[in-house]
Amino acid sequence: MPVYEYLCDDCGPFTDMRPMAECDDPQDCPHCATQAPRVILTAPAFFCMPSDKRKAHATNERSRNAPKTSAEYKASHGAGCGCCSGKKPSRLVKQTRSGAKSFPTARPWMISH
Repeated sequence: MPVYEYLCDDCGPFTDMRPMAECDDPQDCPHCATQAPRVILTAPAFFCMPSDKRKAHATNERSRNAPKTSAEYKASHGAGCGCCSGKKPSRLVKQTRSGAKSFPTARPWMISH
């Protein structure tokens, strides 16, 4: 059953669990018993959703409304990060006496031309 928010003119906001069929009906204030209309004071929360999905929703929401600047993105990865440093990692190149090049870190099974 969903939780709805109501606003009493005298006592202030309060929440109550009600069936969805009664979502637009006013609710009696628990303190003074006057009819209070339903209001939306806070954003909906995903309490029953697994934490990984909540994190995904939060990430999507942040990226949709306020994308990170390049400085913010780089700051989150740290110095020397390969994905945002802009430089390709240097490959070790070895040369034999005859002048042939070999790349021991790339693909050792490949034959050099």
